Amino acid sequence: MPQQAEFIKIQKFLGGVHYPATKQQLMDHARGKKADKDAINALQQIPDKEYGGPNEVSRAVAKPR
Repeated sequence: MPQQAEFIKIQKFLGGVHYPATKQQLMDHARGKKADKDAINALQQIPDKEYGGPNEVSRAVAKPR
């Protein structure tokens, strides 16, 4: 899946998350919103750090893995 489309899909599951948020908080929030396996897998691939907002998450998801 192209990274931009992947990020848009992931953002649907991250709606309402409070930033800054850790990778674990993002994954927990997405799971609570019934994120699909692809979205969870993409979040699992991002660096384990605190993200200041959706743009930081977008850049992390877009980086080649």
